[in-house]
Amino acid sequence: MNGAQNTTTADHVGNPQADGEPAGATATGRPVVLQVLPALLTGGAERGAIDMAAALHQAGGTPLVASAGGPMARELERWRVPHFTLPLESKNPAVMLRNVDRLSRIIREHDVDIVHARSRAPAWSALGAARRTGVPFMTTFHAPYNFDGKLKRFYNSVMAKGDRVIAISEFIRDHILGSYEIDPARIRVIHRGIDINNFSPDRVSPERVIQLAKAWRLPDDHKVVMLPGRLTRWKGQTVLIDALAKLGRRDILCLMVGSDQGRTGYRQELEEQTRRLGLEGVVRLVDHCNDMPAAYMLADVVVSASSDPEAFGRVIVEAQAMGRPVIVTNHGAVRETVIAGETAWAVPPNDADALAEALADALSLDAGQRAVLGDRAMAYVNARFTKDRMCADTLAVYDELMAAKKRT
Repeated sequence: MNGAQNTTTADHVGNPQADGEPAGATATGRPVVLQVLPALLTGGAERGAIDMAAALHQAGGTPLVASAGGPMARELERWRVPHFTLPLESKNPAVMLRNVDRLSRIIREHDVDIVHARSRAPAWSALGAARRTGVPFMTTFHAPYNFDGKLKRFYNSVMAKGDRVIAISEFIRDHILGSYEIDPARIRVIHRGIDINNFSPDRVSPERVIQLAKAWRLPDDHKVVMLPGRLTRWKGQTVLIDALAKLGRRDILCLMVGSDQGRTGYRQELEEQTRRLGLEGVVRLVDHCNDMPAAYMLADVVVSASSDPEAFGRVIVEAQAMGRPVIVTNHGAVRETVIAGETAWAVPPNDADALAEALADALSLDAGQRAVLGDRAMAYVNARFTKDRMCADTLAVYDELMAAKKRT
């Protein structure tokens, strides 16, 4: 193994013991856990995998991660977590079968106690390897996967085959139970968590906020409406633009913060809609932001206008943790992550009129009202949706599987 990068390839399995990492369950009783996911690019599954690897390391266990790699793999180096580079993003059946052999070798050579899969294609390989080696298999169910036939339903069903299945919200738990044959006793609801050491108003310096405001050339006399999220149709950017036209105000600036990830056609559609409605001075696409805590501090209101139900909705949790007024579409897991009428405005999906009314209400708050709403939202998030709570609950699931393994 390359000790500097803690990375191995598909043809060479690294040895964590060479870097001082123990093999097999440690003296603390914490297990060796191999997390398996397609890649380490960006997203909730990737963030959850890295957060859990760090938490397991800190708890005295041994985390391992296998994926096709990506920029987030560098974050594993801080904790000296071995990363095994395998073509786990592939949906090619032949590659998936070869990945069974590769993962089986890792499991045996590193005395893995639990295999934890976070996405469908790698989960099939991980399931095969876990069953071949007699190791407990678990999954985290991150989304309400669509299916339009028996074959797709079967492909998705691997995420419900874990000895334990983590659902990232009650909404996802209901989806699992309604879509697959599974004993409800195997499901554990563990909401995603955010790092409140980062997403806290008192942790963001004025310099960071000023720097971002200058980079975005924000006028001092405009209120800021923000929709964070990649540019994809179901995130509801077109609905928000329609709502802004109905609102009819020119003293606001709407920032759509997120990459188009190659969806240049959709970006052009948003730009054309903005021009057609005469909102060139109101709507601005600002691409990806590397300092979202500072970005939230610039916002007078944060919007999630998703037309499809969110499996969790990290953006709205982050915004509430920063004390921002938020508007959400009233479906999916946001019914769990906000309290409608107390910490957020909830509107029907794809309803520009209702969204415009909610924007008018949110933008009319005075400083005292904003403070009361912000304190309430921060308290709600800090009690339920922290990274520490998510990691502790997941470690408890690992402990469950280890206890069951000892009984067999």
